[in-house]
Amino acid sequence: MDVVLLAKAAIMGVVEGLTEFLPISSTGHLILAGSLLGFDDAKAKVFDIAIQTGAIFAVILVYWQKIRSTLVALPTERQAQRFALNVFIGFLPAVVLGLLFGKAIKAHLFTPVVVASTFIIGGFIILWAERRPPSATRVHSVDAMTPLDALKVGLVQCLAMVPGTSRSGSTIIGGMLLGLSRQAATDFSFFLAIPTLIGAGVYSLYKERALLSAADLPLFATGLVFSFLSAWLCVRWLLRYISTHSFVPFAYYRIVFGVVVLVTAWTGWVQWAD
Repeated sequence: MDVVLLAKAAIMGVVEGLTEFLPISSTGHLILAGSLLGFDDAKAKVFDIAIQTGAIFAVILVYWQKIRSTLVALPTERQAQRFALNVFIGFLPAVVLGLLFGKAIKAHLFTPVVVASTFIIGGFIILWAERRPPSATRVHSVDAMTPLDALKVGLVQCLAMVPGTSRSGSTIIGGMLLGLSRQAATDFSFFLAIPTLIGAGVYSLYKERALLSAADLPLFATGLVFSFLSAWLCVRWLLRYISTHSFVPFAYYRIVFGVVVLVTAWTGWVQWAD
């Protein structure tokens, strides 16, 4: 296996792990990083989706106690059953809309200019959400969510099919606008990511299996390992961060980064590949 290609896989894995659970769009960053690295062919697009599974393993590890207790109590306890049902309900819209519109979105919207534009728009939405009065919060724990709350967050998650929007950003900020506390919205975003991203990874690998061979295993393994390690560090940091901070810095990051990409694209300083 080409050492340079493995290095690119490691970089892409770190980018995925550091950005998947922050409200700054992992897909958008992977598109931009892949464009800069020349790692943007058809196989690379499958790689980008597959390595999300590594980031999800990090979430499972961090939340293992909650996941384990829910699974153990699932046959007998109503609270565990409601929590599992909420995750399932939140997951369904992504499945349905992804199957209906995923191919068209990938064909027309996976470009650096679209990513940069949604970076900027998403940044202003975060600023707007953070100015919401504290009295609007009505749900302070994922265990207090109703099936309707889960469905609404699941529908908001579908906005992330547009690259640059951010799956975690959509669910966290959308959840906050729907009345969830910052902690509850973040927790539910992480739990919702488990079936969503594992499902997307498995489906992508199966659908594009003709592109892959046994020789690709080192490439994908490298991306998965680096994605897992960087996501584990990022999730642990984020859970501490949100206890005392808002998402405003991420909003400004999105806006500034989006403007930089647009300016460099329009001036030709950087040749961003679609």
